[in-house]
Amino acid sequence: MKNKTPLILFALLFLAFGLRAQKDQPPAKTPAPEAKIPPEDAAKANPVKPTPESLAKGKKMYGYDCAMCHGKDGDGKGDMASDYKNVTDFTDPEALKNRTDGEIFYITRNGKGDNMPPEGDRAKNEDIWNMVNYVRSFKKK
Repeated sequence: MKNKTPLILFALLFLAFGLRAQKDQPPAKTPAPEAKIPPEDAAKANPVKPTPESLAKGKKMYGYDCAMCHGKDGDGKGDMASDYKNVTDFTDPEALKNRTDGEIFYITRNGKGDNMPPEGDRAKNEDIWNMVNYVRSFKKK
């Protein structure tokens, strides 16, 4: 019995520290709420026409910043898509049916919740409008 006493004390001590460590864990992070798109931003018209030049520029930017999640073909099956929920499939005609170009621009510039990081100031407005044109080009007819 004397030989088991230190083992029992060690086990109780280990259990006590384990319970204490569990108590000190921060609460689970709640997802950031999606920002509402201001009506004036949603109403913005795309000033860049979807010319072959615009689409080529949009494709280049998309390849750098979007394809990793949305897929190189816009199907929502990029390399990182499995890390996130509800990655938009731009080839689905319904995906952007109710989105204005201004809304797509706003989401690209400002991000969307915790899943989509913002483009922020890394891109010029014209670059983002080109990406809007390119994203629209994925839609299956």
